[in-house]
Amino acid sequence: MSIERFCELLELIYQGPTEIIPCSSAMMQLRSWLQANESVLVLRPPGADAMGLVMRDGNDGSQLYNYIYTQFPIFSLDPFLGLPADQVVTLDEVINHETYVKGEFFKQYVEPRQVRYILAADIHGGQGREFRLRFTRPPEAQDFSASDKAFVQVLVPHFKRALDLHTRLGQVEAEMRLYADVMSSMLVGSVILDETGTVLRTNSVAQAILADRDGLTLVQNTLIAGYRTENRELRRLIRQALEMPPGQPAVAEALSIPRPSGRAALSLLVRPIPLSERLDGVKRPSAAVFIRDPERNLHPSFELVQRLFHFTPAEAKLALLLTDGLSLDEAAEEMAIRKNTARAHLRSIFSKAGVKRQITLVRLLLNSVASIS
Repeated sequence: MSIERFCELLELIYQGPTEIIPCSSAMMQLRSWLQANESVLVLRPPGADAMGLVMRDGNDGSQLYNYIYTQFPIFSLDPFLGLPADQVVTLDEVINHETYVKGEFFKQYVEPRQVRYILAADIHGGQGREFRLRFTRPPEAQDFSASDKAFVQVLVPHFKRALDLHTRLGQVEAEMRLYADVMSSMLVGSVILDETGTVLRTNSVAQAILADRDGLTLVQNTLIAGYRTENRELRRLIRQALEMPPGQPAVAEALSIPRPSGRAALSLLVRPIPLSERLDGVKRPSAAVFIRDPERNLHPSFELVQRLFHFTPAEAKLALLLTDGLSLDEAAEEMAIRKNTARAHLRSIFSKAGVKRQITLVRLLLNSVASIS
């Protein structure tokens, strides 16, 4: 293989963590170069209590599978496990072929897929992670050669780094999704701007607020306030956030946006996103605008309110109605109960929550974790 083609393959391997089907391009290229009928990359080995993640590239293209032992017990029969760490081996080097072909794994999985020869490596990444590379050939082909083994062995360290990066990116993505979900559940809209003030992305709450076109809207990916004075101030605050010198502490600025409809004004918070040494170039997140619409009420989870304060179902329902701004009489009417019954429920709610006033109860519920469920 020429140095140019080898460099192309390395580029595909390190491109792998960003692909929708991780490392699919590199595995497809390797399958072709090794003249294999199938290539498999186990990104997360399946276990008795853990979901596995398997990338398979065959004649029908790259596919990403989720496997669970309890649903696919065939994996528990696989004898090709526990290989030497980061070492490339062939099937016939580690397993007696005559015994192997008599086993259930061969009969149920290997034979129907026209597999006779296997080239494999178990790659041990950081923090105890394990990845598995597998390449297969049909019975009519020849076994993988020593040069095939040596070629894949050279690639193992590169796959290890790329797959560790894939896992770390997945962890960061999961954390970001969690934070975004919490922010949305708290009814805070977020708008992320690039270094020119152009909108890069918005969360679902911001999208709903902007869709109302009531005091704040999006025009050609630019955030625009409905009134000239507020729009001028909004542009100034965004420009100030974008021009903040590196190393300076991030300072947030607030702005109230009145609405033509007469509804309560929107509250905005504009703050810079500190420049990281990992972020550079164009289209990088540079400023954030957080939006709060006071007309949109938080709705604490019924189940969590019950669990947190040991309320009965009726008490939890009454407490949430009071949180929504209803009076005790209005809540009693909504629940179709007598006012005396509602007062009895309220006394019990106060006792369990450790409060003495209705306004304190509402504050307690809105500030509890039930509001971010």
